[in-house]
Formats: sequence, C-alpha cells, structure tokens
Amino acid sequence: MGTRGREIVGKNVEKVLDLLTRAFADEWLAHYQYWLGAKVAKGPMKEAVIAELLQHAADELRHADMVANRIVQLGGTPITTPKGWYDKTNCGYDAPDDPYVATLLDQNIKGEQCAISVYNAMLEATQTTDPVTYNLALQILQDEVEHEEDLQALQEDLELMVARKG
Repeated sequence: MGTRGREIVGKNVEKVLDLLTRAFADEWLAHYQYWLGAKVAKGPMKEAVIAELLQHAADELRHADMVANRIVQLGGTPITTPKGWYDKTNCGYDAPDDPYVATLLDQNIKGEQCAISVYNAMLEATQTTDPVTYNLALQILQDEVEHEEDLQALQEDLELMVARKG
C-alpha cells in the first residue's frame, strides 16, 4: 500500500474501505448470478439472453478485480470467502432457481438497479476526498447503467414476442 495514496483519502479511509468491501461482495455475487443464470436459462430468446448474461458475468468479474485492487491499495484485504460476500452484500443474491428467461432478466435488472445506487453513493462519498476511488466508481457505474439498458431492451423484445404469439 502506498502511504501517500492512502493519505489522500485521509480520515475517510475506513468508510471508503467499507464501501469498497461491500461493492466487492456485490460484484462476486452478481458474477455468479449471471454466470449460473446463463447455464440454466430456458425459454424464448434463450440464446440472446445467455449471450448477454455471459458478457455481464465477465464484466462483473472485471469489476471485482478493479475493486479488489483498490481495497489493497488502501491497505485493506478483500473478502476471502463466499459466505463473507453474502454477509457484506448491498444487493443480495437472487438464485436463478426459476430458469425462465423473463425471471432471470427481472432478477438481474433488479441487481443492476441496486448496483447503480451503490456506485452512485460511492461517487457522492468520494467526490471531494478520493479521486482514485471516485474514478473507479464512475467507470463501473457507466458499465452498470449500460447493463441495465441491455437487460431492459431484451425484456422489451421478449414481451413483444410473447404478446404477438398470444
């Protein structure tokens, strides 16, 4: 950990580490939720939904890596167990027990909306005190907003398709 880098964050470092730790938990659970959902998905437009879920799973894993690196830079240790992720999550975990694509889309849209709120709060908390974490949160927030849009577009297409058949 760089001393000067930690000094920039100042007294806020423990709060920032807590925000990052919770975000790290969210990213790992989101990665797993997307990845597993892609494995079990069934229903109309299944292939398009699977492709989107796998892309998002890869993005969430990349986010977890970015957040873990920042935690280490600030002298913290990323959560080391899946139970720890579940205990610290902001957004929870919706198991893909119902493999129907509409259900999976609903679950993941909910997760993205939570992530948008989490990273927006992180932006507010670090705006004037920690430009490095602020920029990290901004980068991830941009991805999460795009994810929500992607999933909602698939949801709209699915609804139109089902309505035309009915």
